[in-house]
Amino acid sequence: MKKYLLLFGLFTSVVAVYGQAEIKYKNPKLSSDVRTSDLISRMTLAEKIGQLRSPLGWEMYDKKGNAVIHSKKYEKQLDSIHTGMFWAVFRADPWTKKTLSNGLSPELAAKAANALQRYALKNTRLGIPVFLAEEAPHGHMAIGTTVFPTGIGQASTWNTELLQKMGAVISKEIRLQGGHISYGPVIDISRDPRWSRVEETFGEDHVLSGNLAAAITKGNGAGQLHKEFSTITTLKHFIAYGIPEGGHNGNSAIVGKRELHEVFLPPFKAAIDAGALSVMTAYNSIDGIPCTSNKELLTDLLRDDWNFKGFTISDLISVDGLMENHHVAGSLEEAGALALNAGVDVDLGGNAFAKLEQALKNGLVNVSAIDTAVYRVLKLKFDMGLFDNPYVDPKKAKIGIRTKEHIALAHQVAQESIVLLKNKSNVLPLAKNLKVAVIGPNADSRYNMLGDYTAPQEDGNIKTILNGIQSKLNPQQITYVKGCAIRDTADVEIDKAVAAAKQSDVVVVVVGGSSARDFKTDYLETGAAVVSSQTIGDMESGEGFDRATLDLLGKQPELLKALKKTGKPLIVVYIQGRPLNMNWASENADALLTAWYPGQEGGNAIADVLFGDYNPAGRLAVSIPRYEGQLPVYYNKKNPRGHDYVEMSADPLYAFGYGLSYTQFDYTDIKVEQKAKDSFEVSFSLKNTGAKSGDEVVQLYLKDELASVVQPVKQLKAFKRVHLLPNQEQRLSFLLTAKDLAIINQDFKSIVEPGIFTVMIGSASNHIRLTSKLEVK
Repeated sequence: MKKYLLLFGLFTSVVAVYGQAEIKYKNPKLSSDVRTSDLISRMTLAEKIGQLRSPLGWEMYDKKGNAVIHSKKYEKQLDSIHTGMFWAVFRADPWTKKTLSNGLSPELAAKAANALQRYALKNTRLGIPVFLAEEAPHGHMAIGTTVFPTGIGQASTWNTELLQKMGAVISKEIRLQGGHISYGPVIDISRDPRWSRVEETFGEDHVLSGNLAAAITKGNGAGQLHKEFSTITTLKHFIAYGIPEGGHNGNSAIVGKRELHEVFLPPFKAAIDAGALSVMTAYNSIDGIPCTSNKELLTDLLRDDWNFKGFTISDLISVDGLMENHHVAGSLEEAGALALNAGVDVDLGGNAFAKLEQALKNGLVNVSAIDTAVYRVLKLKFDMGLFDNPYVDPKKAKIGIRTKEHIALAHQVAQESIVLLKNKSNVLPLAKNLKVAVIGPNADSRYNMLGDYTAPQEDGNIKTILNGIQSKLNPQQITYVKGCAIRDTADVEIDKAVAAAKQSDVVVVVVGGSSARDFKTDYLETGAAVVSSQTIGDMESGEGFDRATLDLLGKQPELLKALKKTGKPLIVVYIQGRPLNMNWASENADALLTAWYPGQEGGNAIADVLFGDYNPAGRLAVSIPRYEGQLPVYYNKKNPRGHDYVEMSADPLYAFGYGLSYTQFDYTDIKVEQKAKDSFEVSFSLKNTGAKSGDEVVQLYLKDELASVVQPVKQLKAFKRVHLLPNQEQRLSFLLTAKDLAIINQDFKSIVEPGIFTVMIGSASNHIRLTSKLEVK
């Protein structure tokens, strides 16, 4: 009997293996293309549509002490909706109402991811694993992860190699927890600091933005999804989202087609060429067409011209917005059809694509459009290996996230992001034997260091400026007084701050803004904060907090003026998410710095700069205006150059590319040599003539002297961050190619026209040190 049972067991095993081999999508030896096509052929319409929906994810698990299981809501999503992707499963913040106590540690997040995948593979008809997409603009937005400076601070490093390392860390931390898709970088070109999301961007220039976005994408794995820690990079927001009319988040963008192709699209192209496999649509419209239903951009350009092979995804409920906000669709069914037919593959939120089956019945969409979108999503799941091994090791997540090495990298990014704007009589760096008054609403506010899209933090993880200064000096040398709040005019202790200043040798006052969300603020369905006169928290920046003015709020101006009257040396540090008004500080402070939102190590990094343990070399990625009436005020405006106003200069207070150092650099001996038909090498010598080692950010600008269409007064083409020892000299070179010399002509073709170009080498857009000419014949 045992013999027969053994033979029967062998027979059934062989049949099972043979049957498995016949199911092509389950055969790991076949290509992802073959497996994807086979799987789609077996799917019902409902199962296909489920793959195109990405609902909110933080309700998909239940936490049971040290265990995590899938929730009943998750079962419903898979059993009846057949959902294939979830957004922000691990997210924690006031909007999600996930806190340090009820949210997920990295270890528990990995357990949650495994629980979700286990149910998907074991309890659904086809066993399709789910994609988990996570916010990651300056670190994974989850409990226990590493928090880097926000985008505008990252851009201020002008360091592609550093940001590639940062991208690799963010990607690794997401994958260790079981996530697959990283939302970021945000590469909206930002020309209006009234807009609430400047902090997330890389600033006003497309060349800088494109290079940095490509670097982060490479760090994410460059689209090579078979690698262990690669994530799918989702680029945000397609397109021209950073120039909303009136500075109102999501408002229409007024931009011409040529400028769209010259300025706003190139950063996306650069990141896609570097391996980005996902693009998120924007909430705004351009010339009457919502970006979430713009076929010319999402299909004709992205697919046909650029040969993009990944998937597109709407911003949260932006498909719904075709009906509710833009009023170009009469129902969610029509909205879903508009988006799908335009080229949107996945509906973030999922409400409108839930109506696709009805849209198909009514002839608004066809099956091939659905199949095409499903293919784009499923193929990446196969490429990532999720069908064969979707699980992660919680023990590795516990020890592999926010490691000492990751924190050290966050520290370095913060150091390199700090921009020294003024240093009168070399008051900085400070000696370490001084008595220091540390004052201001942002001197010791942990969450004001971090920016929007940040998870709750454990005590001690975030280093404030006060913490950083405490690490440099003895306790008896430091006096701390808050002085006032960011916005709340009832929270004031200016007299106490003045008394502390008088007892000290120097005053470090930390002012600015905040994107710190709190549990009192209301939030829209999209997650954007709602401005309310009933809630006076610190938040004056971050998604939804657009400004009409750029002045410091609350009693901050009064605090600064009172401290100035003490006669003590005044060091002003701005912690901010947008370029705020710095006119008074520029005129009256002895030293002025901006650190944007510098992340968890920001306080230590700022203290390093203040006391000379690090020589600052950050450079502005966005111009700082003198007054709102100048806006927009960006360096690469089209000819002719604007004339001054009656009341003031047309120039910004501080220009794009500007930043000081504790040492000096000389630029000499520029040479331009033609290498090929449309290829020129520009070389020059750079020497550190000061007494300190330091970095210089060298910038190459180009001006087309005569063109068939109007060109910018100057345009950044190349840059490099260089470290030199005292008296060290280095020969540097840049290669300009046809891509750098090309324009989009009147026939809308990219061509290189013959003519003269002025080559400018400088330390800022308004501080050109060397010039030369090149001629294209």
